[in-house]
Amino acid sequence: MKAILALEDGTYFFGNAFGSRGERWGEVVFNTGMTGYQEILTDPSYCGQIVVMTYPLIGNYGINREDFESKRSYVRGFVVKEECDHPSNWRASYKISDFLSREGVPGISGIDTRALTRHLRSFGAMRGVISTEETDPAVLAEKARSCPQLSGQQMVPEVSTREMHRVEGKGHRVVLMDFGSKLNIIRHLQMRGCDIYVVPPNTGPEEILALKPDGVMLSNGPGDPLDVPYAAVTVRELAGKVPIFGICLGHQIMSLAMGAKTYKMKFGHRGSNHPVKDLITGRVYITSHNHGFSVDEESMAGLGLEVTHRNLNDSTVEGMRHVSLPLFSVQYHPEASPGPTESEYLFDQFLEMMEKHKGGR
Repeated sequence: MKAILALEDGTYFFGNAFGSRGERWGEVVFNTGMTGYQEILTDPSYCGQIVVMTYPLIGNYGINREDFESKRSYVRGFVVKEECDHPSNWRASYKISDFLSREGVPGISGIDTRALTRHLRSFGAMRGVISTEETDPAVLAEKARSCPQLSGQQMVPEVSTREMHRVEGKGHRVVLMDFGSKLNIIRHLQMRGCDIYVVPPNTGPEEILALKPDGVMLSNGPGDPLDVPYAAVTVRELAGKVPIFGICLGHQIMSLAMGAKTYKMKFGHRGSNHPVKDLITGRVYITSHNHGFSVDEESMAGLGLEVTHRNLNDSTVEGMRHVSLPLFSVQYHPEASPGPTESEYLFDQFLEMMEKHKGGR
């Protein structure tokens, strides 16, 4: 069956359908990772987006039952150059087309993903529609233009927990504010023995402090940080009372809580090969990313915030800490382990901060 991808500016691509049938719209973005498509498809941060994979062959190692980052897929569509229909891997349980069909995600293959990526790099991420039903590109382009922008959508409630639940441990008690948390964040806290309380994104500061946490974790999540203003209010109330560590959307929410500003990037950072420099140690790490918004460095002036990590591709802010309060955050994903696992040291720093704060009470 044929499929078509049309962008809001009228650009379109004909290809072959795989996965689910039908029609879906979303913000079209690209990911430069050579592997990790299963984690991408199940990362809640991709809610509302149609993901283009720049690596040409996708699906060659299939889908397994262990590497999910959430219970389901939240992407709106999946775009590849070549879809592998015969995966080869001892861990594979089924092929990618079967997974997409089960999750209701339409895929399109056989298009020039290099040309599409160059177009998005030149003109920025934009709205698009994938369809196996409509064949007129002009009709689909008009549909794309009528779709809501990513900002303004309430996607965090769609991907986060609705009720508090506990992942028991014997170590430090951590409250994880779930804005669409990847399971690997929980796994890393578990590996360090933490007693984890996962709470909804709208949980207030009084409820969190009533749990008597040693630390608070701000998770990743989808969309514009300005669309979850209640979270910034909560973090502002918690600042100084308990150590806080933020990742991705959590990093942006922390910056807003402290009075800084965020902005939408042209096409964002999505991939597993971004070089980031730790300005404190001078070391450079290869890191995993998935975000379309960033912290405005100029707006951090005079707020007691200092930049701790910087992206070496475009010099954007990749990490920050407060000069006197026990809080820090990073824009990238230290739990993702895109080959090297060295960025896991940030979880250890969080534990050290909790221990220090606990001892000083």
